Amino acid sequence: MGIVVGERVYKAAEWLDQTGWQKLQRMVVVLLTCFIILWALRLVSKAVARSMATGMGEANPESQRRAKTLGEVIGNFARVLVVSFFILETLQEFNVNVGPLVAGVGIVGAAIGFGAQNLVKDVIGGFFLLVENQYGVGDIIAVGDKHVGTVERMTFRMTMLRDMEGRAHFLPNGSVTDVIVLSKQFAKALVDVEVSHDEDLDQIMAVLREVGTELMGAREDVLEPTEVLGVETLTAAACTIRTLTKCLPGQQWAVARELRRRVQVRFKLEGFGRPIPQRMIINR
Repeated sequence: MGIVVGERVYKAAEWLDQTGWQKLQRMVVVLLTCFIILWALRLVSKAVARSMATGMGEANPESQRRAKTLGEVIGNFARVLVVSFFILETLQEFNVNVGPLVAGVGIVGAAIGFGAQNLVKDVIGGFFLLVENQYGVGDIIAVGDKHVGTVERMTFRMTMLRDMEGRAHFLPNGSVTDVIVLSKQFAKALVDVEVSHDEDLDQIMAVLREVGTELMGAREDVLEPTEVLGVETLTAAACTIRTLTKCLPGQQWAVARELRRRVQVRFKLEGFGRPIPQRMIINR
């Protein structure tokens, strides 16, 4: 037993003396090169994140989070490439033919890619969503005619929305088209007020402007006084006056509810009549 162990130790020492040191030196050089590349790529990914955050012109956590996410993904992708390079170089140093291995990986990758076209589509879609800063975490968006909610989570593959009823919607980024962002920079609360045909429209619109000015003074999320656009529709029962109130993004629904409440209170004080549905019955 001792003789066998001694022979193995002797052969290992002989190999190390003849070619082992050279292989170890080359592996150390390759390893150091990989570390340098990873360090450089880390700096590049951070620089990309900083440039995106400043280029967006938005000093808010959402834009910074998007830029940081993109930088991390670029860094992770680069690390995978560097580690793969190190493994292939190490195998070559031990006289392992990596040609068939690379070919096999290519065939497997092609098969996986053919079967995962939707996944690739989702990832590419998510990449452009982040780069183009179409929307991000915290934004309120409407996707088509089916989904409206707040973006709670966003990856390269999917977007998670939380609607007004608390339901979570997971949307593949490849299918996210016709996006309407409801929380970019500012929003507008649209309120239609129905009044009777017997009322003085000019007086009512003046009262609506007063209510809008009071609303701006009472709420910090209202950016401008309410704009009274005028008569929007005329029906047999009522006259509809449309108003718009500029406010902070995501607050348009709360502002609209408060404006309706104030209009109702003020109309009661002024004695304005509201339209009453009428039904005509003809007896023959």
